[in-house]
Amino acid sequence: VQLQACGGGLVQPGGSLRLSCVASGSVEPNNIMGWYRQAPGKECEWIARITSGGSTNYADSVKGRFTISRDNTKNTVHLQMNSLKPEDTAVYFCNYNARFQYWGRGSLVTVSS
Repeated sequence: VQLQACGGGLVQPGGSLRLSCVASGSVEPNNIMGWYRQAPGKECEWIARITSGGSTNYADSVKGRFTISRDNTKNTVHLQMNSLKPEDTAVYFCNYNARFQYWGRGSLVTVSS
């Protein structure tokens, strides 16, 4: 499985960004896709996941601000990020988990005025 993510960039505090990740290859119908991030000098942090059935979970740090969604027909997962804060600055990684786990290349999100 290959994961291709896009949508990072620079945004001002309070702004919004949307990350997307497309899975291709031997994608299994029952899988969990999610997002992690790693801020400079910090450990990798799980932030959200969604099952193929649409059940979602969020880290407390993003709950109420970020929304994860998916389109199973396109093997795509999205992360809508609203009310962004400088502490959301990080490299964001897409994750696919079924029989095996795969990672996408990171997308840099910078929240700064």
